[in-house]
Amino acid sequence: MNLSEAINQPGVTIVDVREPSEFNAGHIEGALNIPLGTVPTRLEEFKNMSKPLIMYCRSGGRSGQATHYLSMNGVEEVYNGGSLEAVYFLTLQIQD
Repeated sequence: MNLSEAINQPGVTIVDVREPSEFNAGHIEGALNIPLGTVPTRLEEFKNMSKPLIMYCRSGGRSGQATHYLSMNGVEEVYNGGSLEAVYFLTLQIQD
């Protein structure tokens, strides 16, 4: 499944891995804010989240790190959505 297909799944969970101040400045509606630095301490929570998981940040770097870490630690169906803008664009396509 590619990112466009994953974001269209009924159980999708969108996670913003930016810091709370960045999240508060603007985010995808319904996204969870779990900063990158806290991802390792919340591994079990990620494993229990509704899948697929779409991670995003400002540019795709932090979400890439989070995606890699989660995948290497047994979390399935996790995707790097890249930037806030990229994920926002994909969510707009859902509404059309």
